[in-house]
Amino acid sequence: MVDQPADGEYPEHWEADVVLRDGGTAHLRPIHPSDADAVQAFHTGQSQQSIYMRFFAFKSRLSPKELKRFTEVDYKDRVALVITIGGEIMGIGRYDRLDDPEEAEVAFNIADAHQSRGIGSILLEHLAAAAREHGISKFSAEVLPENRKMLMVFSDAGYDVKRHFDDGVVSLEFNIDPTDRSRAVMESREHRAEARSIQELLAPSSVAVIGASRTRGTVGHQLLEHIIEAGFTGPVYAINPEAFELAGMLSFARLADVPGPVKLALIAVPYDEVPRVVEECGAAGVKGIVVATAGFADDGERGLARQRELVRQARANGMRVIGPASLGIMNTNPAVALNASMAPALARRGGLGLFTQSAAIGVSLYAAASRRRVGLSTFLSAGNRADVSGNDMMQFWEDDADTTAVGLYLESIGNPRKFSRLARRLARTKPVIVAKSDAMGLGLPPGHAVRTTQAPPEALDAMMRQAGVIRVETIEQLMDVAQIVSSQPLPTGPGIAVFSNSRALGKVVSDSAATQGLGVERIIADVDLDAGMSAALPALRRSLQETLTLDTVHAVVVALLPARGLTVEKIAGVLAECSAAAGKPVVAAFSGILDPSVYVEGMVGSETAQPPHAATVPCYSNPGAAVAALAAVVRYAAWLHRDQGLFAEPEGCDPDGTRADLEQLLRNVPGEQLVRLDPGPAGKLLGHYGIRVVPSEGFETTEQAVSAADRLGWPVALKTTDPALRHRLDLGGVRLDIQDAESLRRNVQEMRKSLERYGSPSLEVQSMVPVGQACTFRAIEDPLLGPVVSFGLAGDAVNLLDDWAHRVPPLSGSDLHDFIRGPRASRKLFGYQGLPAVDVAALEDLAARLSRLKDNHPEIALVDFNPVLAGPDGAAILSADVRIANAAQRTDSARRAMRG
Repeated sequence: MVDQPADGEYPEHWEADVVLRDGGTAHLRPIHPSDADAVQAFHTGQSQQSIYMRFFAFKSRLSPKELKRFTEVDYKDRVALVITIGGEIMGIGRYDRLDDPEEAEVAFNIADAHQSRGIGSILLEHLAAAAREHGISKFSAEVLPENRKMLMVFSDAGYDVKRHFDDGVVSLEFNIDPTDRSRAVMESREHRAEARSIQELLAPSSVAVIGASRTRGTVGHQLLEHIIEAGFTGPVYAINPEAFELAGMLSFARLADVPGPVKLALIAVPYDEVPRVVEECGAAGVKGIVVATAGFADDGERGLARQRELVRQARANGMRVIGPASLGIMNTNPAVALNASMAPALARRGGLGLFTQSAAIGVSLYAAASRRRVGLSTFLSAGNRADVSGNDMMQFWEDDADTTAVGLYLESIGNPRKFSRLARRLARTKPVIVAKSDAMGLGLPPGHAVRTTQAPPEALDAMMRQAGVIRVETIEQLMDVAQIVSSQPLPTGPGIAVFSNSRALGKVVSDSAATQGLGVERIIADVDLDAGMSAALPALRRSLQETLTLDTVHAVVVALLPARGLTVEKIAGVLAECSAAAGKPVVAAFSGILDPSVYVEGMVGSETAQPPHAATVPCYSNPGAAVAALAAVVRYAAWLHRDQGLFAEPEGCDPDGTRADLEQLLRNVPGEQLVRLDPGPAGKLLGHYGIRVVPSEGFETTEQAVSAADRLGWPVALKTTDPALRHRLDLGGVRLDIQDAESLRRNVQEMRKSLERYGSPSLEVQSMVPVGQACTFRAIEDPLLGPVVSFGLAGDAVNLLDDWAHRVPPLSGSDLHDFIRGPRASRKLFGYQGLPAVDVAALEDLAARLSRLKDNHPEIALVDFNPVLAGPDGAAILSADVRIANAAQRTDSARRAMRG
């Protein structure tokens, strides 16, 4: 395997691990002169036809001159990337800049044995990203007509490809700037590949336990025992060099001795033996490994180094990694029946998919699901989450017919931009519940590169709401919600009816529902359970059926106190029957019974024979928990049924003009140094997106101020340029509505005198605009979330109360609507204490333009509009602070790459 060179010109940020179309992994990196022998071996291993397709002639070997040209590149005008598996080159892609500095010719060569794995498409994405870094905007290529596979790589990439046939060759050319279509193609390919890779892990055709042991209580013994007892449908192999027989089966000393292929390996050996085992797995063609062994990221810096090497080693050999320190995985589908975990038994079959990072939390989640009788489809404990993540699982769950709802316990989010994109898409078809503690931060789990966030903590929660995620605080709350979404139809509105056998309890439940935003349409507090089940059940059934037919009732909460003859199972049966018939959710709270679900057969995930997603009734011991869970589901259903609108595309935006200006401005800016733009360049950048700042001019002398006012037009405002004072009328930093030159001269003298105590800051004059409500917009480039836009009402609302709304672009029409109405003080925008309502549409338009600007241009690190005066007929930006920097690679870019 070629070592990574230490050459300073070598663009390390182009290196990436990638998931191929069939779910396998590979490593992509720039070529290096030391690859000459590997490139020759790659060439001589190709078929005559493949060589002819690439070079339009047959070459049995590459000449030394050709090898030198192919492997010695400048990583700017000439670039070549290779994809390797196990250190062996499987594909090469390259571009050479042409006479037109904005155009380059691109070519590919894929190993015969690895064609149709999507390697060409991945190389094209990464070459395009590298080319854009160096000012190349267009690719061209010449392809033989019979090379249909390569023609498909270009035509299916989502670019607008122009082609013509000349002298027996198909000539192609296309612009490589990302488009909505090219992004959609990339995301679709990414989705299929990552879903396939997880499918290979959760439904393997064969499993080996490496480190299987005869000693009861050891991890290796329990994993093997649990797989066998669950009835896994494929071959199971025990690997232990010292045991001839394990669990009634023949064991093998090495993986290489196993007579058949192994697709999934569970590793339970000491951490110092893991590298050897991973190497053996790669050689045996294993698709994925579950590492139960600890001693990696949980063991300080030494462990971090071991973990990084583990991931590198596995991915380079085409394998995904679950763990280290993983509790294991489950798949309850009878065709698989896999319990490759430390859980004592395979979970009940059901529609809930679960993901957790922590093994300890995984145990709690499994126990909570079992106790609540919530059936699972799949379960994965990621442990240190060195590779497989919640994002990967969401890709899989989106296509998994066995999964109807998903729950994730996250301690960190390593790629929030991708999480937001995937969660928003998944939530359109399946509820997504995320439990996170307040201590959870943005960032990566142990063993990943440290990245800090600049965004306020509320931005992450805002991103989740924006994506339709049901956000909860605890495992118990996650299961409260899961009981409903995994077994009940979604409510179509907020109206509920409350049934109880206690007026006091009915009133308490009603009040709780109202505080949760539910509308209580009916309270029925005369449920009589003392009359005996034979009389009470028919009466309850009739009343429920009648109530559920009401158009204003979208769900029912049944809250019951203990009563003589109360039979939880029979009551739950009636509730389930009525809910299924009406197609509306019914939840029950049996106060005084610690865990009512254990008394009920036919409940969520019951062991009785039934379809995995049969209609059942969620039961709670606490009415408050029932109401809170139902309210969360109502909010999700409202998000789901709401017209999200298209992503906002304001008219009059010129991204190309902005890119050209940024390239010029950043030409002499070193590293990621932040540069604040002067008003002229800042105004020009913003103008490309139809954003206009009210003009202003600074001055030194009073007469210069008068001349500036003449140019701007009277009346004018006079203000200081000091950031802390320029908005403070009360501190003398602003004087408004100055009508003429004499008045301006007088105000300049008076302001300078009053500001002497602040160090005599400089002054400027600005065109007057109509009075209005002062607002503020802010947009930043966060290292993890990417672009974040914020909005609030200027002054005490944001300065003292931190009353902001946050969103992560791109924004849809409904996102923009909610964004401007998000701050608590936003009621002032719609008419307040006799003031007229402002032009909210103008604020939404400004938000759309700002969010699109930030989404397209990560080089614009900060934009601060303060104040923005919103009046009845528009909004005017009085001050703009724009700062730029050479942008780091975003965590969710226009090229596929595994993070870690």
